[in-house]
Amino acid sequence: MRANRLREVWERGHTALNGWLTIPSSISAEAMAHVGWDSVTVDLQHGLIGLESAVAMIQAVSATTAVPFVRVPWLDPASIMKVLDAGCYGVICPMVNTPADAEALVGACRYPPEGFRSFAPPRAASSADEGYTEKANHTVMALAMIETVSGFDELADIIRVPGLDGVFVGPADLALAFGKRPELGFQDPEILALLVTIAESVRALGKTAGIYCATAGQALRMVSIGYDFVTVGSDLGLLTASAHAALDEVRQALQ
Repeated sequence: MRANRLREVWERGHTALNGWLTIPSSISAEAMAHVGWDSVTVDLQHGLIGLESAVAMIQAVSATTAVPFVRVPWLDPASIMKVLDAGCYGVICPMVNTPADAEALVGACRYPPEGFRSFAPPRAASSADEGYTEKANHTVMALAMIETVSGFDELADIIRVPGLDGVFVGPADLALAFGKRPELGFQDPEILALLVTIAESVRALGKTAGIYCATAGQALRMVSIGYDFVTVGSDLGLLTASAHAALDEVRQALQ
């Protein structure tokens, strides 16, 4: 089975850089994956992507050195098993609020006896060379999103759930949950303090601390406080920012 390069990145003490896909296109997924990200995540929660498009996008990412991840729409074992069978190597699950939620996430990602994932991986096994059955439980990663008051309050017990590889913070939802505007996730002192606490708590137990960032500046700031898995913008966000920059440059020159 193809190794999960992210585990190797973290074993060397490095930060993993993650791209984010919201556009339902295998072409844009392929272009993003070839940029050189350590991993690329197909977003089925807020991205405009259905399962059939996601499969093609996972295939496109898998043709590069990037590790294919999927953010599933919700804590739904059926959805989790579908994307794993399609060949993703990591699941990011939203709205994990309790240790029981984290246990359900891990269970859906692992074959017995470590979990309850049902066996019949139509694409994952055929595309992973040999050894998928024996290696999947160790290779596939499960990350629980921390983005609610309950999730933050239960953090210490959530990250101790056996088999959970780490957490992934949704800063906008976390800000909303604590009564702030979502765009202030990286600016409000109270939310920043929460982000520091999450990173320190997770890393202290030797697990992965991930977070979604919309810009390179946000990503670098999160790395400086301890996050070792950072998203550095989405396909749509980067496309829009680049288009604005090019258009503004030409218009200013013409003026």
